[in-house]
Amino acid sequence: MSKVVTFGEIMLRLAPQGFLRFSQANNFDVVYGGGESNVAVSLANYGVPVDFVTRLPKNDIGECAMMEMRKRGVGVDKIVWGGDRLGIYFLETGAVSRGSKVVYDRAHSAMSEIQPGMIDWDEVFEGANWFHWTGITPAISQSSADVCLEAVKAASKKGITISTDLNYRAKLWKYGGDREAIMTELTSYCDIILGNEEDAEMHFGIKPEGISVQTEGHNVKAEAFLSVCQQMMEKFPRAKKVITTLRGSISASHNTWAGVLYNGEKMFETRQYQITDIVDRVGGGDSFMGGLIYGLLTYPDDDQNALDFAVAASCLKHTIKGDANLVTIDEVKKLMGGDASGRVAR
Repeated sequence: MSKVVTFGEIMLRLAPQGFLRFSQANNFDVVYGGGESNVAVSLANYGVPVDFVTRLPKNDIGECAMMEMRKRGVGVDKIVWGGDRLGIYFLETGAVSRGSKVVYDRAHSAMSEIQPGMIDWDEVFEGANWFHWTGITPAISQSSADVCLEAVKAASKKGITISTDLNYRAKLWKYGGDREAIMTELTSYCDIILGNEEDAEMHFGIKPEGISVQTEGHNVKAEAFLSVCQQMMEKFPRAKKVITTLRGSISASHNTWAGVLYNGEKMFETRQYQITDIVDRVGGGDSFMGGLIYGLLTYPDDDQNALDFAVAASCLKHTIKGDANLVTIDEVKKLMGGDASGRVAR
């Protein structure tokens, strides 16, 4: 079976219980997660061998983050140890017309101070067929961007399939790096590119032609993003597939959710899900990416099925508290088949 490697930062997530605001909180729920670690957990749930590579501080909190990955079936023996602290983010969960809010506390984290040469990529990629990174990693610091470039070059040299989720984060990219230049070089090594309209515009200045996503809201049609996919493939000729997630935010509690995949010849699109009474939307894109990688590995000649699996998997993630998607293949297939009843399984 194909082996996947993901690389990035795992953080400690601290969130007030329920829908409390930060100012109301007397305690915080603890979760460990991050873009690339969330993808790894999804893949492990689907039975795909997967290693998560990061840098953790050698203290109790770093050990807890590692154990969270281990208990989910993710390989952790390629993690490197060093630095003084684990990055933290605080999450205030929104509801109805009040959006969720994230506050980062990740300066001088172990991962942000990683340096080229700390990871033996030849050893990491031994037996691997797929490598995944996201746009969050190069946004942390110049050195983490340098190590990410080190990784994609090593993976490319070995002929490994490389995927990215562009993941633009407005609150990151504070260290002065040239975002467009850094992301352009890294993405040029990728075979599979995932991103929404904001990612494409903020990283590369690529916009949907003839529409405004801000004014169209959840009524945007999938066909409108064909131009984004085509422009991405023109900019990144190595890419074999460009995928866009279509999230319509009716409110913090009610989103629409769908996806588009373009393989250079044909555009595939999914049904649109109505996700009401959202439990936790953090990690929704990561669960899509985990489902997509699984789908492309499992159905290599069926892009529609792979895309449908990714969208259904990430739809289910919105019902699960925490960063990671803890659903089974059978649960995803049940939703793909049209059963959204949520009836008790006895």
